[in-house]
Amino acid sequence: MSLRPTVDFLLYDWLDAPALNARERFSDHSRETFDAVLDTCERIAREKYAPFNRVVDTQEPHFDGEKVILPQATHEAQKAYAASGMLGAAQDYEVGGMQLPYTVEAAANAFFAMASVSIGSGMLTTGNANLLMAHGTEAQKQVFALNEFSGRFSGTMCLSEPQAGSSLSDVSTRAVPDGTDFENDPLGPRYRLKGNKMWISAGEHELTENIVHLVLAKIPDADGKLVPGTRGISLFIVPKKMVNAEGALTGARNDVALAGLNHKCGWRGTTNTLLNFGEGLYPVNGESGAVGYLVGQPGKGLHCMFHMMNEARIGVGMAATMLGMAGYHASLDYAKNRPQGRPMGPAGKDPAQAPVRIIEHADVKRMLLAQKAYCEGALALELYCARLVDEQHTADAATADDARLLLEVLTPIAKSWPSEWCLEANSLAIQIHGGYGYTRDFPVEQYWRDNRLNMIHEGTHGIQAMDLLGRKVLMEGGKGLSLLAGRINDTLQRAIHIPEFAAHANALSQALAQVGAATKAAWATGEPTDALANAVPYMQAFGHTVLAWIWLDVALAAQAAPASNARTGRLAAMRFFFHYELPKIGAWLQVVSQRDQTCAAVPEEAF
Repeated sequence: MSLRPTVDFLLYDWLDAPALNARERFSDHSRETFDAVLDTCERIAREKYAPFNRVVDTQEPHFDGEKVILPQATHEAQKAYAASGMLGAAQDYEVGGMQLPYTVEAAANAFFAMASVSIGSGMLTTGNANLLMAHGTEAQKQVFALNEFSGRFSGTMCLSEPQAGSSLSDVSTRAVPDGTDFENDPLGPRYRLKGNKMWISAGEHELTENIVHLVLAKIPDADGKLVPGTRGISLFIVPKKMVNAEGALTGARNDVALAGLNHKCGWRGTTNTLLNFGEGLYPVNGESGAVGYLVGQPGKGLHCMFHMMNEARIGVGMAATMLGMAGYHASLDYAKNRPQGRPMGPAGKDPAQAPVRIIEHADVKRMLLAQKAYCEGALALELYCARLVDEQHTADAATADDARLLLEVLTPIAKSWPSEWCLEANSLAIQIHGGYGYTRDFPVEQYWRDNRLNMIHEGTHGIQAMDLLGRKVLMEGGKGLSLLAGRINDTLQRAIHIPEFAAHANALSQALAQVGAATKAAWATGEPTDALANAVPYMQAFGHTVLAWIWLDVALAAQAAPASNARTGRLAAMRFFFHYELPKIGAWLQVVSQRDQTCAAVPEEAF
């Protein structure tokens, strides 16, 4: 079974990606160039990624005392991906990019995520370079960002610390000016950093000539004290190896040392590291302290880093989606070929009949349809968000600003919803395989292990929920939420006049009203502790409402298409979501609306 027909339908029949070519930035493109990009990425994913997914799971990264060792397959995949131009696909022609719409770039990258998510396809490197293109100096763009887009360098993001975790207020990595002329370095104001960073994906390897770490740290005040909270955080470029103003390696190692590799449940093909900055293992010019170059203004580091964090959150959502999709395809193939059980007749089961394939059982169809609804719906959501990115960057000012606000509201959903429900799809894939699914002889257990990470990294479920209910639906007077409601109502108006969709349109209208009422009720007292006590159930209900809208909108496009098995399947997945999933929001929103304190009020001693 191929992913391509689904991608083509969503990209062309639903989102009408070729319409973007009417814009000056994309005017050189056509459906033919988009197809060529998809063809190339599909082929590389098939040849360089998919055959080695189990290899990178079993041959974990290890440190030989001098360097981190990865399977040769990872090196080959990295080279092929860099050579494809996908690291800088959305960049200007002048810097070696393709000026490709992000919608198409996201669709193309889906093939890599499905083939082997932990081999990696440069999500952090591209995000790192994009941040520098937005906030870096011209020298920083030339020396670091462009070398990342070419695949010569790779990139990381270094936020968390062992003692702080997700609480960035508690970052204690220090950055002090490096010499009296620190402000005059051609690569930016030069500092010396000392501290420890944890959970750094791709933090140490030999895949590229250099690794560009983007590090959050605090600059001490005149008394040598760190400013409390997030307002004192600055952002620094800390290369693994020192470079000159032209980007050439100087031969000196920066004072960044691998403290250890984390041993993960899944996603084992990507190194995950604890890094020590400035401990003196690799002194630069005879001094301890990792050399870092300030990005943007002092104290504004978190503002800059959110450029990369928001990209990464959508990337995590896509990774979760495609891991779910991989499990769905595997379990569908198994269900079509595994004979077991007999059909139920008026007199019960007839043991004299031959066993039937398990896909003929209603409960197996239920599990397959659930996976299809979760994963194809999530893919549509991620591509819709990608389309909003293109609107934000290339549409007229009013449309671009609407896209910005919609993306603000949808980003927590784009990250969190697939990470929960496509993980559930992976669990159902194991269930369909029965006992075989719980063995390493079949791939579905690895997909589940790989996907379990996505509810955690780039902001846990709880953090995303508090961001949604505590900030995103309230920002700018609730305008983003109003814009989303407007988009949903546009779909409702088109669907309500189609007899097959009228009941679903009414159900979605009621769900939207419930979400709006719950939002107001949650904040009725004005107390964040009341409102946010049930932020996760709120996000679950909000996400299900968004996915119901996405599915209804997709179904409108499917309804207009010629009759086919694919059309039948999409309409069935839409009906499944409305009949089996959307009704769940009532229970979630009840505790939100009542500001239920059951969880918040239970004393610690009661556990």
